Amino acid sequence: MRAEILRSAALTGTLLVLLYTALISSADGITKLLAGGYAAPQLYFVSGILVVLMSLAADRLQGTRPAGRLGLRTTCPRAMAVRSAMTVVSATCYFYAFRWLPFAEVFVFIGLVPIFAGLMSGPILGEHVRPAAWLALAAGFVGIVCIFPEGLSAVTPGHGIAILAALSGTLSMVTARYIGRHEVNSLAQVLYPNLAIAVVMGVALPFVFKPMPLHDLAWAVAYAFFLFAARWVLVIALRHLAAYTVTPLMNLQFVWMVIIGAVFFEEIPPTHIYLGAAIVVASGIYLVYDQFARGARPVPGPTPDSAPGRTPAE
Repeated sequence: MRAEILRSAALTGTLLVLLYTALISSADGITKLLAGGYAAPQLYFVSGILVVLMSLAADRLQGTRPAGRLGLRTTCPRAMAVRSAMTVVSATCYFYAFRWLPFAEVFVFIGLVPIFAGLMSGPILGEHVRPAAWLALAAGFVGIVCIFPEGLSAVTPGHGIAILAALSGTLSMVTARYIGRHEVNSLAQVLYPNLAIAVVMGVALPFVFKPMPLHDLAWAVAYAFFLFAARWVLVIALRHLAAYTVTPLMNLQFVWMVIIGAVFFEEIPPTHIYLGAAIVVASGIYLVYDQFARGARPVPGPTPDSAPGRTPAE
């Protein structure tokens, strides 16, 4: 009976992760759709406000809080400020990465996030950085090189923005882990980064504002919904699956990004993009496997409180 319950939980968790990858990829697709016509503040101000309102509503619906829960307060204001700032940077960078690069190509940089997390966990969380993390990072950069078959002349500002997005998003995620060690309130980690996005983008909005037709506003609302729903689904998935299992499954996001890119943006990735993505994905899976096999705490993938712009956010 216990084995059947575990199998059922694993199946449920797997299906939820698949749903998460579809939701978060849909949010990214809307980002790319709107990025061509608007500046980042236009999308992120609207979505930031909506996610803040959703967070406040979720907090209200929870009613009486269990012992130790602090509502929307945080006991780590400095770390939360760092996380919020990095979320703003990451969201902005991903926005312009999606504008300037093919959809599936951005995934190669997203795939580096678990590897960067393994390296940042050492100085920030005091966790031992295993040699496997350096090997995975080296392999990941081989994957990045694969997307430039013409050499360095093919490197564009969009690629620099994408690597900055991955680095800042990872720092936001690792900071989320640090905060999680000191408080149990995860909802605050959704509220404050999105509040920071809304405030920063609200300040910049008057300088870049363009009238937004109702159908584009509807897309912005849909973006906020997909973002919030993705985080919510992932929370449930993590109750059914171990983190080391969830991380490799999240790489299925590449499949969704290829499909969305082909259907909606007429982008067919060339062979070298598939090769680069495969190397990055394999290096991330190897890193997770090494940690699990040695009994170490797995390096997290994007979490409900960390995913980019998303971000995790992000």
